[in-house]
Formats: sequence, C-alpha cells, structure tokens
Amino acid sequence: MVVVKSHLFLLLLLGTTSFVYGQGTTAPATASPSTITEKELEVAIGIDAIEKTDFDFNTRMTIGNEQLLKLIIVPEKREIIFKGLKPGRTTVTIRDNLGDVRLRYTVVITATGKSNVVSELRELIGDVEGLEIGIRGGKVFVGGEIVVPDDIGRVSKVLASYPEVLTLIELSPQTQRVIARKMGDELARNNLKDVTVRVVNKAFWLEGVVSSVDKKNLALIIAKAYLPPKILSLSETGEGRFATPGDASDIIDFIAINEKKDPQPAPKMVKVSSQFVELSKSYNKIFAFKWAPLMGEDNSSISFGQTESGNVTSTSAGTLSATISNLFPKLNSAKTAGYARIIQSGMVIMRDQKKGTISKDTTIPFAVGSGDFTKASSASIGLNMDIEPRILEQEKVEMAVNISVRLSVGSNTPPITTNNAISTNIVIKSKESAAIGGIVQNQSTTDYDNEPAAGGDGATPATPLFRLYRSKAYLTQKSQYVIFLTPEIIESASVGTEEIRKKFRRRE
Repeated sequence: MVVVKSHLFLLLLLGTTSFVYGQGTTAPATASPSTITEKELEVAIGIDAIEKTDFDFNTRMTIGNEQLLKLIIVPEKREIIFKGLKPGRTTVTIRDNLGDVRLRYTVVITATGKSNVVSELRELIGDVEGLEIGIRGGKVFVGGEIVVPDDIGRVSKVLASYPEVLTLIELSPQTQRVIARKMGDELARNNLKDVTVRVVNKAFWLEGVVSSVDKKNLALIIAKAYLPPKILSLSETGEGRFATPGDASDIIDFIAINEKKDPQPAPKMVKVSSQFVELSKSYNKIFAFKWAPLMGEDNSSISFGQTESGNVTSTSAGTLSATISNLFPKLNSAKTAGYARIIQSGMVIMRDQKKGTISKDTTIPFAVGSGDFTKASSASIGLNMDIEPRILEQEKVEMAVNISVRLSVGSNTPPITTNNAISTNIVIKSKESAAIGGIVQNQSTTDYDNEPAAGGDGATPATPLFRLYRSKAYLTQKSQYVIFLTPEIIESASVGTEEIRKKFRRRE
C-alpha cells in the first residue's frame, strides 16, 4: 500500500512539472523581466555612494544621462561608486557577464550647500593636475600635490573665496627637484659652478664654495628668484589663506667663502690681415703718314746753273741713271694696351697692446758695368708690416699701422722698383675691413708730327727729293694702389687654423 502511494506521488510530481514547462516551448534561457531588481538611490553632489552586488557584473554599464552621474567600477570587489555631477534624475542599467539585465538603479542626484561648493570648485580648479575635490567628514576639502608651480597662484586665488574649505595641498617633491635643477643651471650660467642645490625636507639647500661675499649674495638672489609661492601648513591656513610668496626661509645657506683672487683671464689676441692691391693700365695709339721719295745714282749728276753771259745752261757727265725709292707714301698705325694687377697679402697675430711685425723680402741680383768694371748689385722687393693693436669697447680695435710694399716694374736690367708705404692710426671694428689708404696716378701724353730719328724706319740716309710727314701719338697710363686692413679679436692663436690648412691643402 505504501508503495502504491509513492508511485502515485511521483506521477503527480512529474505531471505538475510537465504542466509548468508545457506553458512554453522550452525552459527560459534568461531571467524573466520579473527577476530584474529595481532600486532607487539618492546621491548628493560631493558625497559618493558605494553599492555592492551579489553577482559578477559586466563593466559596460548604461547611464541614462552621463552629464549628471559618473561611475567608478571595482569588479574585483563587486563595487560600484556613484559620483554626482549635476542635480537631476537618471538611470543606471547593470548586466551580468552573460549579458542579462540584473539590476536597474533610479538615481536622484541632489545638490546640498556643500555639494554646490564642490561643483563650483571642480569647475574652477578641477583641471589642475594632482588635485582632488570632495566632501569628507562632513567638510568640503581640496587635497593632493600640485605638479605645476604656476598653478599655485590660481588655486590660492580661488580658495580665498571659500574660507570654509579644508585645504590639504602640498607641492609635489618631483616639482621641487625640477626647481632645484633650474636653480643649479642658472648658477652655472653666472660662473657659480661650485654651488649646488638640492631639496631636503621641502627646503632648498645651497652648498658649495665661492671666492667672495658678493658671489655668495648673488647665489642667494638667483635661488630666491626661482622660488615658487609657499604653500602654508594647516596651522597657518585660515581666513582664505592658502599660499604666500616665496621667501628666503625656504632656502638654507651652506655656502662657504674661500677668499682668493680669481686668476687673471688670458689676454685676448688680435689677428690682422692686410691686402695690397696695385692696378696699372696703359694705352698707346699712334698714326703717321710719311712720303719722302729718294733718288740715288752711280757717278752721275744733274746740275743746273747760269753762264757768265747770263744764259741758263745744263751739262751732263756720263750717263744719267737714277732710281727713285719710297715713291709711294707710307702709313703707320698701331694700338697697344696693357693691364697688370699685383696683390700682396699678409697676416699676423699678436696680443692686445703688443706690436706685431711681418716681413717678406725677395732679392733680385743684377750686374752693373761691363768688362773689367763689372760688379754685382741687387734690388730688394717685398712686404713689411708693423702693427700695434689696442682692443676698445664694442669689439673695436685701434691700430698704429706701418706698411711698406716694394715691387719691381717690368723686366728691365737693372730692375726698376717702386715703393708704396703708409703710416697711420685707425679704429676698425672686429671682422670688418677698411681701405686705409691708396694713391691714384694718371699720365696722358699726345705727340704731333714727331718724326723718328733718321734710319729709324729702315730708309737710307740719302736726301729725299721732298719730305711730307704727319703723325699723332696718344699715350695714357693709369696706376693705383689700395691697402685693405681687417682686424679680428680672437681668444686663442689657434683660431682659424682650419682655414689655413684648407688654403694649403694640408692633410693630416
């Protein structure tokens, strides 16, 4: 009997199960809408709300209005942090890892007096790197580490209007190290390379050795110029005060003074380059017309005379024979032009207010006299330069200059030489060139009907029957020379060595 009842109970149970599943085709794969949990949540701006779930949720949550609410998700602890942004009402839909909707929040964001302050502060200084703004312990606070020192003034100005806000702000240690490095770079640029800066307990320590009290004071002035505004401690804040201008209390002086005379700087050098340029031009033009026929004979003559009775007679001895030469007129026309340019250059390096000399001489030997009376002689040509420079302000150089240039003219023997010299005192700016002197000489000559000496044209010295000569010769000669000078102030005599090597094509 008991067995029958057990079977009947089992059949009833199976029938009930079949009836339940018979209402649909298959068992539901997802929870029905009646399984979605609905919750209402009120969040005050500035006061975050933390909600926990009893299932693993999908991190892709849907917010109805993202301008009102922000979510911070912590999947490991199944926590969701609700942060109100603006007053209003919105929804948040949460799904599980299978994509099914499991939870829906209806969130009401309210603005209290403190939350309004938080909203205003976030709008004013919320973009400052390193700051956090919120409500803790029932008080509005601004905390964190300011990274950019220039933001201190902005934050201080804003917080001055909110004296009730608790400030927990400090300057980032990394920023302090950056400021210390800038201090050190500026000290090095001012020839204080033995002074270093480091940050110790939020203070700037200046360490090192200087040679005088003035240099120590200069180091302190430079370090103070780089100080950022000082952030007050909690005991000092109040009545809207947050920061004050930096003062010397943030700098701790450990600089020692070792008074000694600084070594005298090496005297500067002056490189002086000179160029002597001589230019000569000549032009000769001649035109001549000559007609002088000649007659010559051998043992014959023609005579004309008068007898005693007054009659004109002519006599002849031998046979009359004569040859007339140069019967036709001769023309002579010629033009000649010449051009020559001579360049002499020299360069000398000397100390300031010290005389420098450079000389180049060439000797040309030649003989004087003839026979037993011949003797040797010589002519000297070249360049001599004496310069004494003195460096003035604004990179100007005053120079006492003596330059002499001797040159040979033509290829005559003995040689003909010319001497060009200049002596002056001038002021020229470094690396600039100036023409310090020169001479221009012009010579012009015109000859008319100047017949050359007898035999100069190859004619016989006999007397011509008649003579007709017309000529014009024009000769012009120009010569000029100029001396250029270029001083340059240099630190060492080795400056410019590379240029000299290139000129001589020297290879290491």
